[in-house]
Amino acid sequence: MILGIETSCDETAAALVTEDGEVRASVVSSQADLHARYGGVVPEVASRRHLELVKPVISEALADASATLDDVDRVAVTQGPGLIGALLVGLSVAKALAWSRHLPLVGVDHLDGHVASLYLQPDALEPPFLCLLASGGHTLLLDVRSHTEREVLGTTRDDAAGEAFDKGARLLGLGYPGGREIDRLAREGDPEAYDFPVARVDGLDFSFSGLKTALLYAVRDLSAEELDTRRADLAASYQRAIVRALVGRVREAAERVGREQIAIVGGVAANSELRAALPDAAAAPLSLCTDNAAMIASAARFTESIPYPRYLGIDAYSSR
Repeated sequence: MILGIETSCDETAAALVTEDGEVRASVVSSQADLHARYGGVVPEVASRRHLELVKPVISEALADASATLDDVDRVAVTQGPGLIGALLVGLSVAKALAWSRHLPLVGVDHLDGHVASLYLQPDALEPPFLCLLASGGHTLLLDVRSHTEREVLGTTRDDAAGEAFDKGARLLGLGYPGGREIDRLAREGDPEAYDFPVARVDGLDFSFSGLKTALLYAVRDLSAEELDTRRADLAASYQRAIVRALVGRVREAAERVGREQIAIVGGVAANSELRAALPDAAAAPLSLCTDNAAMIASAARFTESIPYPRYLGIDAYSSR
């Protein structure tokens, strides 16, 4: 059994996953309410909260799996990318657990983890497939050729899709996390009320900065009373533009590389309109779209372990 630990941003998570991809336990403690007052994640606050939560979260995961540390064969942990302080909390705990029990350790790339969420039972997806990875920090189009081989076909030139949702939510006076709040409010609005631009850049890349600016100008042109009346329409139109940009690139990339299977992963994959716009796409369950440790343990199944005690010197990394 693999013990997975994830602390890359504002979720403290632990999971127990078997070698064949069965999730025995997955526990996630979100800090969303803690950071909502600031309108986004505060790195130092996140790191300190991880210190408080990581031990009880691991204990709860072991209890849910009816397991002890004696049942763990290796430890997997997110090594990066992410908030460096937050990553170091998880990495330090993982090193300590693995070292104390002479277990191997697997340092997992967070983005590989998101893709590996698709490899978990009961609906494991087998490569090859085209994958859209859209989260708060990344927007990537990946040609996934095998469990260990993938090629980046496109990325964002500026904001990630999840970041665009969060910034748009702040402009609209909504809460955090922004993607969830926009998705909720957009159901009450008219997505055709505003014709927001969808940037077209070279290749298969994305750009959302122009869309964010267009929303800013639209909000500035409204009085406070008008904004209250039009907020749902603005949210729906803004969400439609982001989804249109994502779906358009996915379809174009799939045709270009000849992939029939399409998958979506990452926090933005939980967006209801994106899922409806790609009904033929495979997607992880909603609980595995946002950051979690089951996906980290899943990726460890296809990543080389570092034997005891050689991993004591490895470090976290904040960016790719």
